[in-house]
This record gives sequence, structure tokens and C-alpha cells, in this order.
Amino acid sequence: MSKPNILIFMVDQLNGTLFPDGPADWLHAPNLKKLASQSIRFENCYTASPLCAPGRAGFMSGQLPSVSGVYDNAAEFPSDLPTYAHHLRAAGYQTILSGKMHFVGPDQLHGFEERLTTDIYPADFGWTPDYRKPGERIDWWYHNMGSVTGAGIAEISNQMEYDDEVAYEAVRKIYDLARGHDERPWCLTVSFTHPHDPYVARKKYWDLYEDCDHLLPAIEAMPYEHHDPHSQRIFDANDWRSFSITEAHIQRARRAYFANISYLDDKIGEVLDTLESTNQEAIILFLSDHGDMLGERGLWFKMTFFEGSARVPLMISAPNIEQRCEKTPVSTIDLCPTLCDLAGISMESIEPWTQGESLIPLANGIKRTSPVAMEYAAEASYAPLVSLRSGKYKYNRCKLDPDQLFDLDADPHELNNLADHPEHAEALSTLQNMAEQRWDLDRFDTDVRRSQASRWVVYEALRNGKYFPWDYQPLKKASERFMRNHMDLNEVENNQRFPRED
Repeated sequence: MSKPNILIFMVDQLNGTLFPDGPADWLHAPNLKKLASQSIRFENCYTASPLCAPGRAGFMSGQLPSVSGVYDNAAEFPSDLPTYAHHLRAAGYQTILSGKMHFVGPDQLHGFEERLTTDIYPADFGWTPDYRKPGERIDWWYHNMGSVTGAGIAEISNQMEYDDEVAYEAVRKIYDLARGHDERPWCLTVSFTHPHDPYVARKKYWDLYEDCDHLLPAIEAMPYEHHDPHSQRIFDANDWRSFSITEAHIQRARRAYFANISYLDDKIGEVLDTLESTNQEAIILFLSDHGDMLGERGLWFKMTFFEGSARVPLMISAPNIEQRCEKTPVSTIDLCPTLCDLAGISMESIEPWTQGESLIPLANGIKRTSPVAMEYAAEASYAPLVSLRSGKYKYNRCKLDPDQLFDLDADPHELNNLADHPEHAEALSTLQNMAEQRWDLDRFDTDVRRSQASRWVVYEALRNGKYFPWDYQPLKKASERFMRNHMDLNEVENNQRFPRED
């Protein structure tokens, strides 16, 4: 039986609450709405960790940061940790990446046979946080609120230039796959950096949201002293005292964010149109690495387990999978085993150590009761944070802070911490026991500190003397492109045409 082609769209920092059952009605996203109508939609999908590199490493490997060691945006992704690209490639797939995956370390492929672009962020250890210096702001790379106060219109930006290239290379690759020079099945991952801040959008997309009713968050900003300790740490890390955020700033930032969802929709449409026009079929996945708080409570960006930051969209379009909305909580770490399941690939050899679960049984109506776990151990934290979503409850734990327990059915905005409410004592006790069985927080903290301290030594050493960066350089063999004198012109013209003449 032939293995299916697989097309994965990953986006960056897309708030899952905007995708309750595919894109919200008011979003201008016709291509994603069409894809949603052909997909199973997972309403309650959560990131492995609400930050780029650990979230993406979790998606690729099926492991949480405490296992992978990818704690933050400068932690090395181990080369011996199998990813879905390794599993598929070992089974005979072409594995291709166009775009961002925020790999850190000398291995910049992690199972991909071909990478079409460089990454948008650095591959070295320079963005390492330091638990030895709680409260320190590393100003040259930490987020600050300038992304909000500087929101507005631009026709080109660093991120637009990147995503334009990601889509262009993906379209070219789909044409190339259609030519049939390689008969193997393929898995193409197309990974964009939008709608990640800065909140800057092209005018054609900005204009779509002129009369939008959602330019202010449902929960307005709260005074600093009313926030939980971790949220206060996020405010401090984001240098909030140096900025005065007005209602106009909030509206402009959210408008640009929504506009960039529409920008992405166009880019995804270009890729899907090319797939259709070349008569190729593929299983299609759409997801994000983490969300964005978008001003809810006064918080922006990610780094927290609140729904806006931790919940992400997930849609899967595949034969024999019902097109419906599934409400059971799931995780992005479930996607590595799901992709193997869809491709008919066994993970038996490493199954005892894989944390994610295939979503195919759930998609086929088999009940799932295991909780969803999340971890965070990066900037704005002084010790690791962990979270469990089980049924209607979300439980957050950090050794530095009071426990948090939220009933998401009754309190979707997570405004009422039930950890001290006697009527929820049984639920709290159950989740506390689950957390204690899953995590040794002292060991987790020690592992993170050891990693951070080691990376600071290595980073500073490698910047002295001759410097050999790990940033990926896409290989373009000029002597093998277009027409060269070791080729037959007639063969070149016919072989590179789609469809070909007989």
C-alpha cells in the first residue's frame, strides 16, 4: 500500500481561542475556513511549552522539555532525539522543511533531508536565560512592549521578507515534487513566523479589520499587584514600566495581529492552490507552536499557561477521518505519533519513552482520559512551571508560587483560582498527586540550571577567536540548476515541465 503525502503548515504565536471550531467567523481567512471544513478540528489543543523552540521541539519529537532538554529559545535540540522527520525518512519519505523551526545547536536538520530556507532566529546559545540572576533583563533579546506601541502598517518587514520566502520556496518545491523525479512519498513542512509580533501588517490586510468588533480584549488590563507572581515576572521581563500602553496601542496591535492571520491565509492559499493545480494529494495538518495573550489582563506574547498563550489551533485533513470539532484536550506532543500513525509507521522501538499519544484513536471515537501536560522553564521564570489540563480543570504548579486551579467550563478566562476552595479540594488533590507522580520539580530545576550554566560557558568561549556559526545555509548548487553544459537541453526542458509532453 502506498504511503500518503503529508503537508504540514505551522504558524507562530497563533492564539487558539480564535479557533474554537476553525477560524472565528469574523476572521478574514477563506483558505483556512475551507481547510477547516475538510478537517477534524481540535478545540482544546495545548502547546508542549508556551515558547518557540521548546514548543516546536515538543511538536517534532513528542516529548516535553524536561525530557528533550529544550527548555528555552537557546537550548540545544539533541541530535539523538528522534523526530517525525526521522521516523518518516526512515520509512522512505522525502522530508523537507521550508521555514522556521528554531533549531539550536550544530544539527540544523533533525531528520529533514532538505531545508529550503535558513531560520529567522539564531542557532547558538546567545539567548540563554540565567536562573542565577533572577529579575535580570537581557535587553538585547528579551521582549518589550515596543511591539505594542510600535504597531501599525508596513509593506515590508523582517518577518514579511522571511514568510514571503517561505511560501515562495514551498510553492517551488510542490512544483518540483509534481515533476516526479523522485518517486518516494513526501512530507513537506511549511513553517511561518507570523502572526508573531512585532504587530506590523501590510495595508491590504490591515484594511480588512477597520470595523472589527474585537480590537479590545475581553478582559482588560489589571493593576500589577492584582496579578499572580508569574504574571508579574512576565510584566517585569517585558519592561512594562518603560512604556505607557494606551487603548489606541492595544487596538492597533490586535488589528495588525488579525491582519497577519489574513496575510498567512493568503500564503497558505498559494501553497494549497499549487498542490491542487499539480493534481497531488496530501494529508494536511495546520497548527501553531503557542499562542499570544493579545492584551488580555494586560499580558502580551506568551510564556504563561493562560489559554491565550497555551492553547493553539490544530486541524487535520485526512481520508477516513470525520470532519468535526473534537473538544477533548490534546497536545502538540501528540503530533509526532499521529503522523507516524497516519503514515502506517511503527514507533514501537521507542514507544516506552514517548510522551505523546496518537490522535487517530480519538478521531475515530475512542475515548481518551489522559491529562495534557505543559512545562515552562525559560525567560520570566525563576524556576520551572508545570501544568495539567484534565477534563474541565487546569492545574498550574511552581515551587515558588501558590498552586492555581481553574474550572475552564465555568471560568474560561481563568479569573477565579479555586485552589483554596473546599468544594474543589478533591479535584485539587487528584491533580496534585498526578503532578507529583509525573514531575520531580527539584530535579527539573537542577537540570535547567546545569544546562543554562553550561551554555553560558560554551557561548562565551565560542565567540572568542574564530567564529563558526551554526546558522543553516541552504545549499543551492548553481551547476545543477536550470541548463548547464553537462545536460541535454531537450531533456531539461521536458523533465522540468509539468505536465510533461508525452
